This record gives sequence, C-alpha cells and structure tokens, in this order.
Amino acid sequence: MIKETMLLSESDGHWVLLHPINKEDVKRKSWNTIIVEYQTVNYRRYETTECHIHAAAGFFEDKLDFGISTYKEYVNGTQMISEEKSNNETQYFFGRHISKYKVKRAFNIQNLPNYTGIGIVQPYYFNIKQLINIFCVVALLICLLQLYVYTTRSNHPVFEQSIRFEEVKNKEMVSKSFTLSGGSAPMKVKVFSGVDNSWANVQLSLVNEKTNEIVYTSKDIEEYHGVEDGESWSEGSTTEEFNLCGVSSGTYHFLISAERQETIDNTVLSSTYTSPDGTVTIKRENTGLINVVNNSTFESVMFGDLKTLEGDQTGTGNMVRKAFEGKNLDSLLNINAEPLPAVAEPVTSSNYIDIKATWLPVSFWNFGIILVLMIVFFIGCYWGRYLFNVAKWKNSSNSPYPQS
Repeated sequence: MIKETMLLSESDGHWVLLHPINKEDVKRKSWNTIIVEYQTVNYRRYETTECHIHAAAGFFEDKLDFGISTYKEYVNGTQMISEEKSNNETQYFFGRHISKYKVKRAFNIQNLPNYTGIGIVQPYYFNIKQLINIFCVVALLICLLQLYVYTTRSNHPVFEQSIRFEEVKNKEMVSKSFTLSGGSAPMKVKVFSGVDNSWANVQLSLVNEKTNEIVYTSKDIEEYHGVEDGESWSEGSTTEEFNLCGVSSGTYHFLISAERQETIDNTVLSSTYTSPDGTVTIKRENTGLINVVNNSTFESVMFGDLKTLEGDQTGTGNMVRKAFEGKNLDSLLNINAEPLPAVAEPVTSSNYIDIKATWLPVSFWNFGIILVLMIVFFIGCYWGRYLFNVAKWKNSSNSPYPQS
C-alpha cells in the first residue's frame, strides 16, 4: 500500500489540502518570473513569505530545520503551487481549497476558526461554467415550451353578440358554447353601449362546462358631457375593455345580465299655451300640475290642477281670467284629450349592449421576462466573480487586477 503525505494549511479560517509533488514537474516561464507551469496549467505568484517553525509535536522522519524558510505561493483559481526553500533545498506542494466542514467531519473537531476575508484559493459562490450550462438548458426548455404553446392554440374572436337590455333585465342569458384549444392565455372582453349622459352595467360570468368553474366580472359603462362656464367637458366612454387572465383550453359559455339608466317616459307630453296678449303662459306639466308664468315679471305659481286655478281669487287667478277671457282652458291645454298611444322605443345603440370576447395570442412577456432575469442574474454573478477575485488578490503585490 502506497502512503502519501498530506498536509493541511490554515489561514484566517480558510483551509488548503496539500501534497508533495516532484520539482521536475514544475516549470518556470523564462519570459515571466512570476509564472510557473504544472501539468499544462499556469499559476501566478501570489506572495513570497519568510517564516520558521515555531513549534512541532509528533514523529518526524527527518530532522526539523528551525531556521528561516522562504515560501512562494502560486495561485490559479482554487488550486495552488507552494514552493518551500530551506537549507538550499526546494520542495513543491500542490494544494486545493477544502471546506472547513470537511475538516470538522474528518477529525471530529467541534470548533474551528471562523472565516476572515477571502482565502487565496477560496472558490467563488457560483460555478460560472455550470451556471452557463444550466441557464442554456433552461432557456432551451423554455423556448421549446413556448413554441409548443404557440403552435397548439388558435387566436381568434370566440364570442360576439348584440343584446337588448330588455332581454337580460333582471335575468341571465346563457350564451352559445365555444371551445378553446391550446395553452392558457388571457381573454379580452370588449363591451359597448351608446350611452349618452347616462350609464349602463353588464355582469358577465365565464363558465367552464367541464369543471363548472365560474369567473365573474362586472363592468360599468358611463359617458357624460356638457358645458360649464362656456367650456365643453366630457368624461367616461361608451366602450370598456378588460381581461380575464389565465383562461385555459376547454368548452365555455357566458352568463350575461345587464341594465341601464332608465329614461323618462315621454309618452305623456306637456301642454303649453300663451295668452293672446302675451302676458301669461300656462303649462301643464307631465305630473298634471299647472304652472302659471307672469311673462312680465317671470314669476311663476304652481297649481295642483286646472280646477284649483279657475277657483283662485288671488292676483294670479284674476290675471289668468283676464288674459284668457272667453277661452276654454281645458281645450287649450288638451287636458281632456286621450293620452297618446304608447309607441315602441326607437332602435338606437343605447338600447343594446355589444359584447365581444377574444382569446388573445400567447403572451411572450413571461417568456421574455424569465430570459431577461436569467441574463441579468448571470451578468451579476459574472461581475460579482470579478469583484471577488479583485478582493482575493488585493493583498498580493502581483495582482493581475488594477488596484485602487
């Protein structure tokens, strides 16, 4: 059995495992005195140190030299070559970083010195080469997944219908079914109603016919305009859009209900008549009240009905009797006429609500964001490794990095 001498070196809590190597295997570069080569790998001199043995215990085959020794350390990443000169003899050691937790387990030592600073062969927190490989594989898988989702789904309007408010007032309408195939994506819903200084509301529920899952939403459509202080103003819109996020493949239908601001009933028209001399105007309001206006003073008096006006003994009643002397107010104001027949509400855009649902194309935002985050993370790690190496070599007089 071949026994190999192994040494442990500790500095500021950082451990290096070393073993002797043949000095013939270590080659010096004639063009560069601070570079040595070992097994085709170049090592850069970190520092030259003079030291001596302070204390030793145990069995030693050779006599110990307590004189001054010179050490030169050459570093490449997490590996190093240690050159020891003592009594005109030169010995070389090859070393690698070793975690102090491995030392603890190997020697069953409970307490070891804590880390201080950065060790000369301490590895960076991330393996950049492995990180590149992992990110490339992940990016390839994401691209393949995105390609599959994109090629296995259709992007088109899935529902479009105009619905009268009367058809869904105080009740729900079940729409026709539609089928979505492919990967999950948002569904954009666009609703329109020709509201004019009024509002409308639509309640929409998307029902998955297989799972009976329901996504409910409600949207108000409001549009108001006018003139204030000589300036026109407007707010709101006759069209509203919103998204239902993450709609997956399957068969769906909508449950639809809607309502709008009720309009004033104009089937009963008010009647207005002005006296021949133009002094008095009488108007029968929609509510049946009689409004008398003095056109000279613009004062108005309201009466509950025409009979009350005719029996009025105040100045207003006398003024009306004088202005309309010999006139039949019943016939003038058309009070006893038959009410106008109800007519169907004219067909306008305010009577309907238009609903259009479109299953949007597969979004590339998530795909792009993930790739960007991966690139940013890699750049951060790469730059962090550079700063890590600068800090590692800051105590060396042969640092390959610019020192501030």
